[in-house]
Amino acid sequence: MTDAAPSPAGTANSTRALTIAALGTLLTLMAFTAPLATINSTAADLMSDAAGRTWILSSMSIGLAAALLTTGTVADDFGRRRTFALGAAVLAVGAVACAVSPNTLIFVVARILQGLGGAAVVASSLGIIAHTHPAGPVRAKASGVWGASVGAGIALGPLLAAVLDRWASWREAYVVLAIATLALAVAAHLLVEESISDAPRGLDPIGALLLASGITALLAALVEGRQGWTAVTPIVLFVLAALLLAAFTVLELRSTTAMLDLNLFRHPPFLAATIAALATGGGIIALLSYMPGFLGTVLGIDALGAALLLFGWSATSVVTALLARRLPASLSGRTQLAVGLVGVALGMLMLTGLSENAAWPRLLPGLLVAGVASGVLNAALGREAVASVPAGRGGMGSGANNTARYVGSAIGVTVVAVVAVPAGDHSAAVLVHGWNTAALVTAAISVVGAVVVAASRTRR
Repeated sequence: MTDAAPSPAGTANSTRALTIAALGTLLTLMAFTAPLATINSTAADLMSDAAGRTWILSSMSIGLAAALLTTGTVADDFGRRRTFALGAAVLAVGAVACAVSPNTLIFVVARILQGLGGAAVVASSLGIIAHTHPAGPVRAKASGVWGASVGAGIALGPLLAAVLDRWASWREAYVVLAIATLALAVAAHLLVEESISDAPRGLDPIGALLLASGITALLAALVEGRQGWTAVTPIVLFVLAALLLAAFTVLELRSTTAMLDLNLFRHPPFLAATIAALATGGGIIALLSYMPGFLGTVLGIDALGAALLLFGWSATSVVTALLARRLPASLSGRTQLAVGLVGVALGMLMLTGLSENAAWPRLLPGLLVAGVASGVLNAALGREAVASVPAGRGGMGSGANNTARYVGSAIGVTVVAVVAVPAGDHSAAVLVHGWNTAALVTAAISVVGAVVVAASRTRR
């Protein structure tokens, strides 16, 4: 069935599609956040150095950012269910590879593979929701459920890893994720109706290769730059990234089958949603990716305790995302995004001013405030990603929006690592000062994002 003349989906079909799409996003985010709570034990087991620890946290972002836009276009043109099921299977294979990894290199490659599979799942999930839920209150409610699945995945990933790390080892979490995602691939094939766009744009293999290579080179340059920004490797990677992304831009402007219509960036709703996603990744996600390792190293809070603190933030975002559909219809998506980013910034400001003797209750209020704002933000991002692109291109909208989120995350993780862990002195006092500075920097990123979003008014 295409988007040209969609038959009214029955309640059961819509519910099944929403459940599968939300579970796929949840499992992808669980995989994405699983290493956060166990970064210390994972790095020790894999004998990772400082660069290796950064790669462990950033590697899945590379796969996600490199493939989200491509898989979104593939989902629209060749089948959203098919793309979703294949992505879930690849995510499962990557999880198995993580579970048996003998060293940092193999683990990082496996995490990139997880990112590629997760990209297909996330990009096609919003396309499935857009196809089965008509625009208006019904889709707003479904978008709230999807946004809640983002928060739930962020909450449950570290918690699962921390519990299994205490019971056995960090590797068992990836075994559980592999089994769950493989089962989901089968369920999607059996339960979700296939759908494609009524106006396929065609594959853009050269554009896909240029975009994936350019983003990978950029993120690799940021990670390697931690070892010295004037070294040959990061400089070469930055130059390579600039050339590849410039070539991608030229190609997309001239191509009749471009996978990303760059003219959309002149459309204020699309620009607002993309900037909000970028600021979300570079702000709250980046800071909280660093938090569990910081808590264990400096404040003596174990992996399970750190996971529970993350759960306080993300569980709050789940509840808020589900309730976001009750916000008045007069509140525009742009306003919701801007308010969400300001709320996130406020929560991060509340996480500053830590001392070496700080305990977990000191962090909880800021995490709860950021959680409420994140729920508002996630619900709006899911809805605006689809609403800001032409009908039938929900996969492309989802891919572009989530690409911005994970590029922002990978960049933000590197920025936080550089700010929070200065070279040389790793004493507790210095690391605490670094945390306070990193919280201020990520709050500033959120505020700048809010300002740009607020300024993205539709021109008359």
